[in-house]
Amino acid sequence: MRVLIVGGGGREHALAWKLAQSPRLSALYAAPGNPGIARHATCLPIRADAIDELARFAEAERIDLTVVGPEAPLVAGIVDRFESRGLRIFGPSRAASMIEGSKAFAKGLMAKHGVPTARFDTFTDAAQARAYCRVLGAPLVVKADGLAAGKGALVCQSLAEADAAVDLCLERQGFGAAGSTVVVEEFMAGEEATLFALSNGSDVVELGWAQDQKRVFDGDQGPNTGGMGASAPVAAVDAGLADAVLARIVRPVIRALEADGRPYRGLLYAGLMLTGEGPKVVEFNCRFGDPECQAVLPRLEDDLLPLLDACARGGPLPPRARWRRGAAVCVVIASAGYPGEYRTGVPIAGIEDAEAIPGVLVFHAGTASKNDSLVTAGGRVLGVTAAADSVRDATGLAYRGVDRVRFEGMHFRRDIGRGRR
Repeated sequence: MRVLIVGGGGREHALAWKLAQSPRLSALYAAPGNPGIARHATCLPIRADAIDELARFAEAERIDLTVVGPEAPLVAGIVDRFESRGLRIFGPSRAASMIEGSKAFAKGLMAKHGVPTARFDTFTDAAQARAYCRVLGAPLVVKADGLAAGKGALVCQSLAEADAAVDLCLERQGFGAAGSTVVVEEFMAGEEATLFALSNGSDVVELGWAQDQKRVFDGDQGPNTGGMGASAPVAAVDAGLADAVLARIVRPVIRALEADGRPYRGLLYAGLMLTGEGPKVVEFNCRFGDPECQAVLPRLEDDLLPLLDACARGGPLPPRARWRRGAAVCVVIASAGYPGEYRTGVPIAGIEDAEAIPGVLVFHAGTASKNDSLVTAGGRVLGVTAAADSVRDATGLAYRGVDRVRFEGMHFRRDIGRGRR
């Protein structure tokens, strides 16, 4: 099969790495890709949001399957555009992608179909939002309705912080149009976990579980980021809990979307809180999580390509995916200043030294080539992933790899995977 990957971050590097292992693969392209992806695929100078240009390339090169990494092209309708031209593509339609594109839509769908989630309400008026904050009481969460690069969920420990969050979204327009509506919801206590589930529109298969850390500093301190690290599997999730999540959360949502004329074909990311009352939904995403993807895919024993192709075709899925024994941990290395302003073009060294450690992979997230040298090109620069017999062992290996990477101003959390088995 001839395959095109849309995107150029760490998640797309992990997808390229995994897809390149498929015996069914005959050619692999990535748009735009990055220097790490270029080790597995031919990279193209086409932006991930250049939908018509991507479709023309897929037609001209007889691409059998396009795999979309980031959420923005999905929410913008890349799947609809490709399918209207007879091109097979992995990912949900624009209508189905609203499960991530609008938090208000997702919460309304869950409320209508009895899917467990936090108590909430949605607002466009700041005064009404602030009043509801006082109904819930602190702590609480204020979320921008639309896409905000993983930074639109503001955990507020006090009503003053909640007022500031509402002001940021609705009055100062800190997230632009994405924050013109906000969801205000109760704070849920518990352990977070993420389920990746593949759907062919009517059926689902559990692809893997992971935990990620969003806050920029150790101990879950500081502002939210796109994700500073992840580990897999999740010790708190046994087979019974996994089956319950599929039965009570994932399958009802897939059925609800199908009944609403929005059949969901692609990867459904279910971000969950394991509360004392059982698992509840924090959020849904319409694509592989980043950096969770970098921890889940190294554990997947199955060939990924036929699974993605079955989803795109609406074909049958296996009852279960097969995983390798052991664990994987991904530690993200970021640019100085991230998740705020950061500079790019900083030379990077030590990646080959890190990958010389058995069990260590380095996924490129924000890198570029400049004058035959590797330089930084984003906030999250690299994801150092290690696989071992346990989370503890994988964590040790991952940090050994991190210690060999060098660039000015690099920072990372030192507690990813720590304290987990």
